Amino acid sequence: MLLGKVNEEEVKMKKSLNIGIVLYPTFGGSGVVATELGMALAEKGHHIHLISYNQPVRLDRFVENVKYHEVNIPAYPLFEYHPYETALTSKIVNVTLNEKLDLLHVHYAIPHASAALMAKHILAEKGISLPLICTLHGTDITLVGKDSSYKPVITYAINHCDVITAVSESLRQDTLRHFDIKKDIRVIYNFIDVSLYQNKPEECMRKYAAPHGEKIIMHVSNFRPVKRIPDIIRAFAIIKKAVPSRLVLIGDGPERQMVEDLVNELGLTDDVLFFGKLKSTESILHCADLFVLASDAESFGVSALEAMASGVPVISSAVGGVPEVQVDGETGFLYPVGQYEALAQKAIHLLTNPILHAACKEAAKKRAQAFDIHTILPLYEDLYYSLMN
Repeated sequence: MLLGKVNEEEVKMKKSLNIGIVLYPTFGGSGVVATELGMALAEKGHHIHLISYNQPVRLDRFVENVKYHEVNIPAYPLFEYHPYETALTSKIVNVTLNEKLDLLHVHYAIPHASAALMAKHILAEKGISLPLICTLHGTDITLVGKDSSYKPVITYAINHCDVITAVSESLRQDTLRHFDIKKDIRVIYNFIDVSLYQNKPEECMRKYAAPHGEKIIMHVSNFRPVKRIPDIIRAFAIIKKAVPSRLVLIGDGPERQMVEDLVNELGLTDDVLFFGKLKSTESILHCADLFVLASDAESFGVSALEAMASGVPVISSAVGGVPEVQVDGETGFLYPVGQYEALAQKAIHLLTNPILHAACKEAAKKRAQAFDIHTILPLYEDLYYSLMN
């Protein structure tokens, strides 16, 4: 009889949930991961409500059980800066009331955690308890969050969320080191849908990018200083002298013009291709022979994981959470940040050793399976149900 009651409670607890997800809508990793998480949860029957100031770039089609709620920010002459956090708070309250949200999951601490916490207090006065989860993604902690202008508010918000998660152990340690955190931070790794990156046809953009059979080296980023793209350009200048190769850069951002100037200065104009922003990279990554990442800081390294899932060896700076994703000497190589000569030498070694390259390709694909969405999604679901319980 007791067993029957337990099973009945488990069935009730496993009902579909109304989940609010607050995110940035841009190409950044936190927004992409949050959108993919929402769509995957919707496929399992949960009702997902994405809340942001613009439609997320990955939500480019109709998805059953997914609703998008736009935060409208009225323009008043009184304000020099629009009060987005206040508008977001009100939107969270309204969506919770209208859609009967069971819980709220905010991605990126600034300003989502503090806005959500204020909404939680407002709802509590109406007799509504809204469990609040905050996922830390990286620069919200390691860069912006440490700024004295934000640090007290972010510290308070993190300490008063019901659950805090971080996308790597490295980010967890950074958060504990830089903030006075009084509660546990759980590590739930970032993820991708590995199936999207595998079994691609061999014929691709190689004829265009490498018309004479050159090796293709690839990089994807938002062209910010933290990505150290000049290091990649200087390393490529060395690699090209030893291995016929071409460099494909995917993305755009504030350093684009500076990078183009450096390419011209080093006489690499004909061998560096700028592909600009692509909404999805799975159709092109598998064409690369090598993926490179030179960042000063990476909380996880989603672009490296996408390359690995595509069967592409990765050479990356040994920073942040990247060593938790990539296995040095198996899926590719790690090197000390800033030492672009070391990057070049490891790339030459890998590209001129067919047996090693083939082994790294297979190891990369195998390693990527550990971060497949079907492995990580149940961890979030269990977290949600434990809060509901």
